[in-house]
Amino acid sequence: MRFLGIGHSGDLGDMYLRLRTAGHEVRFYCRDFDEHGVMDGMLTRVDDYRTELDWIRNAGEDGVIVFETAEHGALQEELRRDGFQVIGGSALGDRLENDRAFGQSALSEMGLQTARTHAFDDYERAITFVRANPRRYVFKLDGSETASSRNYVGAAPDGSDIIALLAGQPARLANIDITHSSFVLMEYIEGVETGLGAYFNGTEFLRPACLDWEHKRLFPGDLGELTGEMGTLLTYDDTDRLFDLTLARLAPLLREGGYLGYINLNTIINEQGIWPLELTCRFGYPGFAILDALQVEGWPSLFKRILRKDGLRFETTPGFACGVVLTVPPFPYRYGYRELSRGLPVSWDPMLTPEELDRIHFSEVARDAQGQLVTSGITGYIGVATGTGPTIIAAQQSAYALARRIYVPNLRYRIDIGDAFRDRGQSVLRKLGYLTA
Repeated sequence: MRFLGIGHSGDLGDMYLRLRTAGHEVRFYCRDFDEHGVMDGMLTRVDDYRTELDWIRNAGEDGVIVFETAEHGALQEELRRDGFQVIGGSALGDRLENDRAFGQSALSEMGLQTARTHAFDDYERAITFVRANPRRYVFKLDGSETASSRNYVGAAPDGSDIIALLAGQPARLANIDITHSSFVLMEYIEGVETGLGAYFNGTEFLRPACLDWEHKRLFPGDLGELTGEMGTLLTYDDTDRLFDLTLARLAPLLREGGYLGYINLNTIINEQGIWPLELTCRFGYPGFAILDALQVEGWPSLFKRILRKDGLRFETTPGFACGVVLTVPPFPYRYGYRELSRGLPVSWDPMLTPEELDRIHFSEVARDAQGQLVTSGITGYIGVATGTGPTIIAAQQSAYALARRIYVPNLRYRIDIGDAFRDRGQSVLRKLGYLTA
């Protein structure tokens, strides 16, 4: 088969590597390659994806375009109208993810209860609102041009910390050349944070769905900045009840909006029910790599199943997968990365077996002129070490045993991925009747 990847940063580089290793032809377009250098010397990069469309078209049903972002939905729809097979999302998906108030409204219309979400494009008006309605809020910027580390989960019961954040926000955004932005204040909800993800083939969801428990902050114990994700525990087992109560209800909306690809709904679950927080309308990072650890079918087979609507079930491995994100300073920031960490050697225990090597999913890496694997990119996101097992503990032990045998100067990772769900979250969801196993 032929695959053309389209994105900004080469976030699906590991997927492309696996496709190429399996014997498929792969080319990828990375808009910011000159800055990133991701997968340099490892994959065939093109300067303009448009020049490769005939190459894909000539492959017929064996030609597939894969999009990495939730920013090119209109282009994806245009390519589909032109007869191309496209895995990614849609214009609706872009809006569901990037326009947070719209996403919450859409979830509410599908019959899901949602936290009260207040949309703003003026900071003074937001400050006035919080003073009149004091409580804990979560501050989230719309769009995808700013890092998730700029979002903030309020801690003060009266919202005073949110007010302080809002007061200085215009100046902070001006420093990164963003002079105007829209955002939401979502009322804070306590509970077990749980994600639900599934593949949608344009008409229906494939089964099984997955459940995941992300760890977004930099340090163990959920301390430090929001990074996007530092690791995740997930499973395809015992997912039907939560899926049917949440993500499954979006099928009519996604069908109408021409969505085709992977989608994830992040929620908070407590005694009052399930509270959707946000949608990710694309492959998640490192989520796609951790999913891969439990999917018996390879990406080509799964993509064919999605594109050709060839059955609604795919084979998965029972149990859990644990993924640990491997980073170097100054992750999650880019400032000073070139001076601190770019170009560092990446190596591993030479006694690792082929099966163990297959569980390393690289991201911001490249081959230098001598063939040495080195850090590349702009933030120091090296990749993810994954492990699987019939129990949470077994999956954790497998992932961390592998992480300890990967060698990069100043390598950093969290050492508690999966602990919160193992120690508390699992029992809460069972008590509430959402898990039965």
